[in-house]
Amino acid sequence: MDSFNSPRTKPLYRGTQAVWYVLGVLEAILIIRFLLKLLGANAGAGFTDFVYSLSGVFLSPFLSVFPSERIEGSVFEWPTILAMVVYWLVAWGIIKLFLIAKPVSTPEAAVKLEQQDQ
Repeated sequence: MDSFNSPRTKPLYRGTQAVWYVLGVLEAILIIRFLLKLLGANAGAGFTDFVYSLSGVFLSPFLSVFPSERIEGSVFEWPTILAMVVYWLVAWGIIKLFLIAKPVSTPEAAVKLEQQDQ
């Protein structure tokens, strides 16, 4: 049985799809927050408040890392950029862990090990 027809390949593929999907949704929420802050959106508006509340949970670990820059009602929120990068790196790491579990044939493994030695 080759590695492409292994019964473990499809669940690994679906797992990677799920991770990328969750990351996409999270990144979309964070970029919307970033743009709302940058454009000086009314924080009292329902949509703006919803986005700030939803993204605040994911942004809280990063809020005190860098200061946000304020210019005439606009806010350039560095912590949001940092959060987006960190969450992308975490998702990438999870995908790499999934791919470690991907079955490989002995000849495939030999070729990949040889490529790593170069």
